Amino acid sequence: MAGDSTVNFSLLHRTCKLVVLLCFLHISVTVFFYVRSLDIPSAFARNQQSHSNSTTIRNIPELTPGLALKITETKNQKDQTKEQAANVKKAEEPEKKKAEEPEKKKAEEPEKKKLEKCPETSPLLVGPLRVEFNMALDLQQVEKENPNLRPGGRSWPTACTAQQKVAIIIPFRKREEHLKFWLYYLHPILQRQQLDYGVYVINQDGDETFNRAKLLNIGYVEALKEYDYECFVFSDVDLIPMDDRNTYKCFSQPRHLSVSMDKFGFKLPYNQYFGGVSSLSKEQYLKINGFPNNYWGWGGEDDDIFNRLSSKGMSISRPSGETGKCRMIRHQRDKQNDPNPQRFNRIAHTRETMHTDGINSLTYRVVKAEKFHLYTLITVDVGKP
Repeated sequence: MAGDSTVNFSLLHRTCKLVVLLCFLHISVTVFFYVRSLDIPSAFARNQQSHSNSTTIRNIPELTPGLALKITETKNQKDQTKEQAANVKKAEEPEKKKAEEPEKKKAEEPEKKKLEKCPETSPLLVGPLRVEFNMALDLQQVEKENPNLRPGGRSWPTACTAQQKVAIIIPFRKREEHLKFWLYYLHPILQRQQLDYGVYVINQDGDETFNRAKLLNIGYVEALKEYDYECFVFSDVDLIPMDDRNTYKCFSQPRHLSVSMDKFGFKLPYNQYFGGVSSLSKEQYLKINGFPNNYWGWGGEDDDIFNRLSSKGMSISRPSGETGKCRMIRHQRDKQNDPNPQRFNRIAHTRETMHTDGINSLTYRVVKAEKFHLYTLITVDVGKP
């Protein structure tokens, strides 16, 4: 019996220990969860903030595809970034304005080109003119009276776009006094006619026999190097129009402008006459291969040109006898410009020679090119007969 009592006591003792251990474990677990429950509100707030940020991150790529975003900035950092961006923008504004200035100029340039075409007949014309050669002239005086000219004797209307771009070609040698009168009278006339024009004086260098037609060919080539002219007026330096309605431009047919010269009693010397002043469009000029280069001395080249035009089916247009009046400055025939003894034979063979003698066979050398206020002077070596 004593042994059974001892066994029962030992069992009871162990059971009590186990109960105490379980109670302690229970209390510990209860305290743990109690302490943990005290941090739940702040944890909930952090969880909500994290949820809000993740929502923002998900929404941004939808607005700006292709960007990898990483938002870790605080409110102060964002404000600082905005301020820096504003400063960068201010710093870029002057550079942006500088970059925009050329674009603005480009945008303004077409405004000039948007001018309406000048009327077919200029409203500035005055009609018949009094032309005299008995006064003294100097180029400085002529320059002062034409202040709106550009270098090289260039001019164009500013209120409208000219109907045509015209190069005035003058064959020249040792005619300075005649040139003064030509510039004095013609510049005001050409400006009233509202032409986009330039004056090219083609000066034959040296003392070889004069070659008018070759100088005209050279003027055509040299003028086109400077500007896209579409009309060419070929004028002797000693002929002045007496009516500004005789417009120095091109027409649907080659134009003979000096139809009523005082030298011939204000009449045509003959129907085929094409000398003095004439105009051809670029197309008309090229169609006849330009002018002949082999007429050395006075005479014949005008008739050759008429034959070229006629052979290509073109006819000569002219202003009326009244409108086409012009005066010639009287002078002695130039030295080394005697009548060409071969002219009649050459004229008779124009149709045979025109395809090989002309702009396609032109050879020359520019000695000097100078731009003055009233004209462009190009001195050339045209070779020898």
